[in-house]
Amino acid sequence: MSFVTEHLGLFFLSINTILSFIIVFRERKDTVNTWAWLLVLTFIPVLGFILYIFFGKGISKERIFDLKMQTKIGMNVEVQQQQRALARGLFPKPTTNQVDPRQLIYMLTMFESSLYTTDNEVILYTDGREKFDALIEDIRQAKYHIHMEYYIYRADALGLEMREALVAAAARGVKVRLLLDAWGSTQVNRRFLAPLIEAGGEVVFFFPLFLPYLNPRMNYRNHRKIVVIDGEIGYTGGFNVGDEYLGLVKKFGYWRDNHLRIRGQAVYTLQNRFLMDWNSQQKYELVYQPDYFPEISSEGNLALQIVSSGPDNEHEQIKLTYLKMINLAKKEILIQTPYYIPDASIHEALKLALLSGVKVRMQIPNKPDHLLVYWATYSFAAELLEYGAIIETYENGFIHAKTMVIDAGIASVGSANIDVRSFKLDFEVNTIIYDAKFAEKLRAEFHKDSNKSDLLSQEKYDQRGTVIKFKEGIARLISPLL
Repeated sequence: MSFVTEHLGLFFLSINTILSFIIVFRERKDTVNTWAWLLVLTFIPVLGFILYIFFGKGISKERIFDLKMQTKIGMNVEVQQQQRALARGLFPKPTTNQVDPRQLIYMLTMFESSLYTTDNEVILYTDGREKFDALIEDIRQAKYHIHMEYYIYRADALGLEMREALVAAAARGVKVRLLLDAWGSTQVNRRFLAPLIEAGGEVVFFFPLFLPYLNPRMNYRNHRKIVVIDGEIGYTGGFNVGDEYLGLVKKFGYWRDNHLRIRGQAVYTLQNRFLMDWNSQQKYELVYQPDYFPEISSEGNLALQIVSSGPDNEHEQIKLTYLKMINLAKKEILIQTPYYIPDASIHEALKLALLSGVKVRMQIPNKPDHLLVYWATYSFAAELLEYGAIIETYENGFIHAKTMVIDAGIASVGSANIDVRSFKLDFEVNTIIYDAKFAEKLRAEFHKDSNKSDLLSQEKYDQRGTVIKFKEGIARLISPLL
């Protein structure tokens, strides 16, 4: 018996060693991630590798999105024109004097192929009921198509309300396409969505699960929230479809988020993003149609760029955008995020800003929706206190807004948190707004939220108990995997 046990142990040790070398080889460009997974393999041998298959296997080398799709819909023409102009030093006139955004515009245009547009009307929604009332009204007015993409779609009261609005649109001849993340939207299935499908709507699940809750790509989630109506109106931001986003779930209370309604040429970028996401999951791809990119009559003058990122690309576009925004700050950085689990570059950039005299204020939740994530957030945010940051915990419910405002001149609103997951693992989309008035509006909302928040002082943080310190230690240890 001891002979069998000894050889069985040696066998598993050999397997574990081989698997460790495989992980080191695959993840050699990311040392922190490599050590985190080696830690898992050490303490959970063999089973750790199964977890790696489902949660750690990279997909950057897989061909998920056909980048030629941009050429098919004509966006490369406009982007290339802007790139040539920037290469000659011809910058568009910035719409804000508070901060010079030209380097950020250059970076996003030249290296992220993000179209810079200046004719946009933008409405900010901070309340879920107001956002969905506006969206449902736009769905009722839709004439040609509705393209909708969400991470979470619940089979609850709001889910039913949205479904009925989409069914009514499809019944009157509007082409409805609904793209849902398979992991985030496990509550809904084709039975729930049957009325929409029967009315002529199309439904696709992003990275579908071959067994309940199982998929080798399950760790890579489509966290984007995009709606495009008739190619003229776009919605994007932080709200998903579910009763909790209306503040109707007791666990969370009032749900504080940010979402944008955009009318203008920036909608073309949202449309392009949806088509690429849709085609990545479809056997038969959608190609250019004039109705997808109509002439848009807009009286707006807001300058925007929309940037997306995902694990299919080795460049962490949104992280680089956050990093550049932080480095541009001269006076003030305002941040709202439910999860603050940064990599070293973002964390050090904020410390450097503080040491340089820039004021940094951050609002985080006062309660967890994911336990370890919350304690990691609490720990990383509190670390900025000793550098002079102002950290607040939102007490009026749950803050889910992903917002950054730089010197009341540049702002980012989107789906991406300031955490490793959003930077490396999830498919995200953010809107960068170059407008002092709009930035000031976000700043005013931030200060309203401050009145409903508690200040996290160094003294208060130092008084936390041993159990909390232990939770923080565990959470920070595995933070690269959260």
